[in-house]
Amino acid sequence: MSAPDGKPDDGSPKFGRLLIGLVLAVLLIVGITFGSEAWLGHP
Repeated sequence: MSAPDGKPDDGSPKFGRLLIGLVLAVLLIVGITFGSEAWLGHP
């Protein structure tokens, strides 16, 4: 997603990294939640 004139757009790479980090953080929290439920779950 670069600008049509060839200049790299300034907002996209930082936003993409932020979005990836946010998704990874959510997946980590969900994984820890389900993992603790499975590990310490109700018998």
